[in-house]
Amino acid sequence: MSGFDDNPFVEPVDVNPFQANASVGAASLAKQQEELEKKAAELERKEQELNKRVKENNWPPLPNFFPVKPCFYQDFEEEIPEEYRRICRRMYYLWMFHSATLFLNVLGCLAYFTAGSTTHGVDFGLSILWFVLFTPVAFVCWYRPVYKAFRSDSSFSFFFFFFVFFFQVVVYIIQTVGIPGWGNSGWIAAISMIQVNLAVAVTMLVVAGFFTVNAMLGVILLKMVHSKYRRTGASFSKAQQEFSQGVLTNRTFQSAASTAASSAAQGAFSRN
Repeated sequence: MSGFDDNPFVEPVDVNPFQANASVGAASLAKQQEELEKKAAELERKEQELNKRVKENNWPPLPNFFPVKPCFYQDFEEEIPEEYRRICRRMYYLWMFHSATLFLNVLGCLAYFTAGSTTHGVDFGLSILWFVLFTPVAFVCWYRPVYKAFRSDSSFSFFFFFFVFFFQVVVYIIQTVGIPGWGNSGWIAAISMIQVNLAVAVTMLVVAGFFTVNAMLGVILLKMVHSKYRRTGASFSKAQQEFSQGVLTNRTFQSAASTAASSAAQGAFSRN
């Protein structure tokens, strides 16, 4: 009976299989395009997050309008392991106390100069030099090395710190003594002013006390850092290895070595 249901007078409908396949293919391509766009957007978002995570120098903390920008990056919570964080902070506080003492020493030597003889002007001049010079030098030469040592467990940084900081402790002791003419308001210089001007003597004695605290803290923290160093597994051989690797990967050293090698090769060729 199915044959009678068909109308013989109606034109048969042509179904194009290729048109149906094209529609499916277009939908598939659109879906793939949408997925690719989503992946591209996700990659762009991740790239932006990584760019935000790039560490920008944050020390010293200067205002944005200041022409000089920060020179170092420092973050105890992020970079220093928890077991070394306290001692590293203490070294930073010692540097701050060191800088404040040198500033007070300038004031003490100024009082020493104004109340004493004109020869004390040398002490005042040297005290300014010590403040301007030893404040940044101490930060770069012994605080930053110990920070790097605890941050990356660097044997070379540990040994560099111990070498420099030992001399820093010796300098603290000399400053505490207060030899006249050396630019330090220590005990000898302060006591010599008691009979001359009591107010100036008291000012200088306070500075001498600050120098004494610096020396004591220096010895204590030196021992504490050494005890932490012994637990890190650092050694002199590792320090030598780190130094040699640092030299070999230094671009200046590489260019100098290549220049020397090419000069030697040219000399040998010209002799032949």
